[in-house]
Amino acid sequence: MRAIVYFALAAIVLAALVSGCTDGSPAKAAVPGAALRDGGGKMAEGKIVKTDEEWKRILTPEQYRVMRGKGTEMACEGAFWTQKEPGTYDCAACGAPLFTSKEKFESKSGWPSYWAPRSKEAVETSDDLSHGMIRTEIHCARCGGHLGHVFPDGPLPTGLRYCINSVALRFSPEKKAPTAK
Repeated sequence: MRAIVYFALAAIVLAALVSGCTDGSPAKAAVPGAALRDGGGKMAEGKIVKTDEEWKRILTPEQYRVMRGKGTEMACEGAFWTQKEPGTYDCAACGAPLFTSKEKFESKSGWPSYWAPRSKEAVETSDDLSHGMIRTEIHCARCGGHLGHVFPDGPLPTGLRYCINSVALRFSPEKKAPTAK
Protein backbone atom coordinates (compact mmCIF):
# COMPACT_ATOMS: atom_id res chain seq x y z
CA MET A 1 0.00 0.00 0.00
CA ARG A 2 2.80 2.40 0.92
CA ALA A 3 4.44 1.75 -2.49
CA ILE A 4 1.24 2.82 -4.27
CA VAL A 5 1.14 6.08 -2.31
CA TYR A 6 4.80 6.79 -3.12
CA PHE A 7 4.20 5.96 -6.80
CA ALA A 8 1.20 8.32 -6.91
CA LEU A 9 3.21 11.13 -5.29
CA ALA A 10 6.10 10.55 -7.69
CA ALA A 11 3.69 10.73 -10.65
CA ILE A 12 2.30 14.05 -9.38
CA VAL A 13 5.79 15.52 -8.93
CA LEU A 14 6.87 14.30 -12.36
CA ALA A 15 3.73 15.77 -13.94
CA ALA A 16 4.45 19.14 -12.29
CA LEU A 17 8.00 19.10 -13.63
CA VAL A 18 7.00 18.35 -17.22
CA SER A 19 3.76 20.34 -17.24
CA GLY A 20 5.25 22.90 -19.62
CA CYS A 21 5.30 20.29 -22.38
CA THR A 22 2.52 19.94 -24.91
CA ASP A 23 0.41 16.84 -25.14
CA GLY A 24 2.26 15.81 -28.29
CA SER A 25 -0.74 16.10 -30.58
CA PRO A 26 -0.14 17.79 -33.94
CA ALA A 27 -1.40 21.31 -34.46
CA LYS A 28 -4.57 21.57 -36.48
CA ALA A 29 -4.71 23.70 -39.62
CA ALA A 30 -7.85 25.55 -38.55
CA VAL A 31 -8.53 25.77 -34.85
CA PRO A 32 -11.41 27.42 -33.00
CA GLY A 33 -10.20 30.61 -31.35
CA ALA A 34 -8.29 33.90 -31.33
CA ALA A 35 -9.00 37.56 -31.45
CA LEU A 36 -10.84 39.52 -34.06
CA ARG A 37 -8.53 42.49 -33.56
CA ASP A 38 -6.56 41.71 -36.73
CA GLY A 39 -9.72 41.40 -38.83
CA GLY A 40 -8.87 37.82 -39.80
CA GLY A 41 -10.55 34.59 -38.97
CA LYS A 42 -14.23 33.81 -39.18
CA MET A 43 -17.05 33.05 -36.82
CA ALA A 44 -18.54 29.55 -36.89
CA GLU A 45 -21.60 29.07 -34.69
CA GLY A 46 -20.50 31.91 -32.40
CA LYS A 47 -16.93 30.63 -32.24
CA ILE A 48 -13.82 32.22 -33.64
CA VAL A 49 -11.81 30.14 -36.13
CA LYS A 50 -8.22 30.93 -37.14
CA THR A 51 -5.38 29.03 -38.74
CA ASP A 52 -2.28 28.05 -36.84
CA GLU A 53 -0.32 30.82 -38.62
CA GLU A 54 -2.93 33.42 -37.63
CA TRP A 55 -2.60 32.30 -34.01
CA LYS A 56 1.17 32.71 -34.17
CA ARG A 57 0.75 36.30 -35.39
CA ILE A 58 -1.78 37.20 -32.70
CA LEU A 59 -0.35 35.54 -29.59
CA THR A 60 3.02 35.95 -27.91
CA PRO A 61 5.22 32.83 -28.09
CA GLU A 62 4.35 31.98 -24.46
CA GLN A 63 0.62 32.53 -25.02
CA TYR A 64 0.79 30.35 -28.13
CA ARG A 65 2.63 27.58 -26.24
CA VAL A 66 0.05 27.57 -23.44
CA MET A 67 -3.18 28.42 -25.25
CA ARG A 68 -2.67 26.50 -28.50
CA GLY A 69 -0.15 23.87 -27.37
CA LYS A 70 -1.88 23.11 -24.05
CA GLY A 71 1.21 24.06 -22.08
CA THR A 72 1.44 25.26 -18.49
CA GLU A 73 3.24 28.19 -16.91
CA MET A 74 5.66 27.51 -14.10
CA ALA A 75 4.00 27.74 -10.67
CA CYS A 76 4.26 31.09 -8.88
CA GLU A 77 5.53 32.91 -11.99
CA GLY A 78 2.31 34.11 -13.62
CA ALA A 79 1.18 37.73 -13.40
CA PHE A 80 -2.16 37.08 -11.67
CA TRP A 81 -1.65 34.32 -9.13
CA THR A 82 -1.37 36.86 -6.26
CA GLN A 83 -3.59 39.55 -7.84
CA LYS A 84 -6.23 40.86 -5.43
CA GLU A 85 -7.54 43.94 -7.27
CA PRO A 86 -11.26 43.86 -8.18
CA GLY A 87 -12.01 43.29 -11.84
CA THR A 88 -12.59 40.84 -14.66
CA TYR A 89 -10.21 38.26 -16.13
CA ASP A 90 -10.75 38.01 -19.89
CA CYS A 91 -9.39 35.55 -22.44
CA ALA A 92 -6.00 36.79 -23.68
CA ALA A 93 -6.77 35.54 -27.19
CA CYS A 94 -10.31 36.78 -27.86
CA GLY A 95 -11.21 39.10 -24.96
CA ALA A 96 -14.20 37.04 -23.78
CA PRO A 97 -14.92 37.65 -20.06
CA LEU A 98 -14.09 34.42 -18.22
CA PHE A 99 -13.69 35.00 -14.47
CA THR A 100 -14.09 37.81 -11.95
CA SER A 101 -12.22 38.69 -8.79
CA LYS A 102 -15.39 37.82 -6.82
CA GLU A 103 -14.84 34.11 -7.58
CA LYS A 104 -11.04 34.23 -7.13
CA PHE A 105 -9.47 32.61 -4.07
CA GLU A 106 -6.00 31.87 -2.77
CA SER A 107 -5.41 28.18 -3.44
CA LYS A 108 -1.67 28.24 -2.67
CA SER A 109 -1.20 26.28 -5.92
CA GLY A 110 0.93 28.94 -7.65
CA TRP A 111 -1.72 29.70 -10.30
CA PRO A 112 -4.75 32.00 -10.22
CA SER A 113 -7.70 29.96 -8.94
CA TYR A 114 -11.44 30.55 -9.08
CA TRP A 115 -14.33 28.59 -7.61
CA ALA A 116 -16.49 29.28 -10.70
CA PRO A 117 -16.30 30.99 -14.10
CA ARG A 118 -18.09 34.29 -14.68
CA SER A 119 -20.88 32.35 -16.39
CA LYS A 120 -21.34 28.68 -17.19
CA GLU A 121 -21.20 29.56 -20.91
CA ALA A 122 -17.76 31.25 -20.60
CA VAL A 123 -15.70 28.05 -20.50
CA GLU A 124 -15.94 24.54 -21.87
CA THR A 125 -14.25 21.39 -20.61
CA SER A 126 -12.76 18.26 -22.11
CA ASP A 127 -10.92 15.20 -20.84
CA ASP A 128 -7.13 15.55 -20.63
CA LEU A 129 -5.30 12.23 -20.43
CA SER A 130 -1.79 13.66 -20.91
CA HIS A 131 1.14 13.13 -18.53
CA GLY A 132 -0.28 9.87 -17.20
CA MET A 133 -3.14 11.64 -15.39
CA ILE A 134 -6.86 12.02 -15.81
CA ARG A 135 -7.76 15.71 -15.61
CA THR A 136 -10.47 18.04 -16.87
CA GLU A 137 -9.12 20.70 -19.22
CA ILE A 138 -10.75 24.14 -19.37
CA HIS A 139 -10.80 26.17 -22.56
CA CYS A 140 -12.41 29.43 -23.64
CA ALA A 141 -15.86 28.67 -25.04
CA ARG A 142 -15.49 31.41 -27.65
CA CYS A 143 -12.02 30.76 -29.08
CA GLY A 144 -11.07 27.32 -27.78
CA GLY A 145 -7.86 28.56 -26.14
CA HIS A 146 -6.46 26.30 -23.40
CA LEU A 147 -6.79 28.03 -20.03
CA GLY A 148 -5.87 25.37 -17.46
CA HIS A 149 -7.68 22.63 -15.54
CA VAL A 150 -10.53 22.27 -13.05
CA PHE A 151 -10.13 20.16 -9.91
CA PRO A 152 -12.68 19.00 -7.28
CA ASP A 153 -10.76 20.48 -4.32
CA GLY A 154 -12.01 24.07 -4.23
CA PRO A 155 -14.03 25.99 -1.67
CA LEU A 156 -17.80 26.18 -1.32
CA PRO A 157 -20.21 26.90 -2.87
CA THR A 158 -18.99 24.81 -5.84
CA GLY A 159 -16.16 22.75 -4.35
CA LEU A 160 -14.25 23.35 -7.59
CA ARG A 161 -10.86 24.94 -8.29
CA TYR A 162 -10.44 26.41 -11.76
CA CYS A 163 -6.64 26.54 -11.95
CA ILE A 164 -5.76 28.98 -14.77
CA ASN A 165 -2.55 30.05 -16.49
CA SER A 166 -2.02 33.82 -16.07
CA VAL A 167 -0.70 34.09 -19.63
CA ALA A 168 -4.13 32.96 -20.90
CA LEU A 169 -5.78 35.91 -19.16
CA ARG A 170 -6.02 39.67 -19.54
CA PHE A 171 -7.10 41.69 -16.49
CA SER A 172 -9.64 44.53 -16.69
CA PRO A 173 -9.76 46.48 -13.40
CA GLU A 174 -13.18 47.30 -12.01
CA LYS A 175 -14.13 50.87 -12.86
CA LYS A 176 -14.65 52.95 -9.74
CA ALA A 177 -17.64 55.28 -9.55
CA PRO A 178 -16.72 58.96 -9.31
CA THR A 179 -16.95 60.30 -5.78
CA ALA A 180 -19.42 63.07 -5.07
CA LYS A 181 -18.07 66.36 -3.73
